[in-house]
Amino acid sequence: MSVAWTASPRSAPGPTARPPRRRRRLLLLSLSGLVASLGCYTWWTHTHPVLLTASVEINAAPERVWAVLTDFGAYPQWNPFVTRAEITSTDGRLRPGATMRNRMEQDGKASTFTPEVLVARPGRELRWLGRVGPGWLVDAEHRFVIERTGPGTVRLTQSESFTGTLVPFVEKGLEHGTLPQFQAMNEALKQRVTAQTR
Repeated sequence: MSVAWTASPRSAPGPTARPPRRRRRLLLLSLSGLVASLGCYTWWTHTHPVLLTASVEINAAPERVWAVLTDFGAYPQWNPFVTRAEITSTDGRLRPGATMRNRMEQDGKASTFTPEVLVARPGRELRWLGRVGPGWLVDAEHRFVIERTGPGTVRLTQSESFTGTLVPFVEKGLEHGTLPQFQAMNEALKQRVTAQTR
């Protein structure tokens, strides 16, 4: 009597699970790559600002233009863009380091910013810095420069430099919506100065 021996088939080995250490390493590498990409993007948006500039010629002395520009209490009477502005620092003086509260209107919408004054040189330059969010979303440095161009004539240049991670997404809106507001404010300021010097 012969006995036949049969070997039971071995079950095929299942897929081997990756060791937890290897999975953690891959996850860390992926997160590091994401953080590095976000860091590079943030750096790029802060080194490639969007700049808006508008100028107007005014027949007046620099001191006269400065007086109208810094008479914040009168803004509601003539300014179509920055409809309200005030110094909120305790001493109430326009100086570097002072804080402001500005109300700006554009396309029928109003927004309030609380910038810090960076430069206040009478008859020459006013500059402030406003931020949206913690400082890396949108930084907006607003500047007014008054330059004498001839006897009794000056050029007022209003500009703003925008940096931050959200700026590339709103660049078109700034160019088509905000820049015309600069031009409107410049013309209104010119008319205000001219009316007061007659």
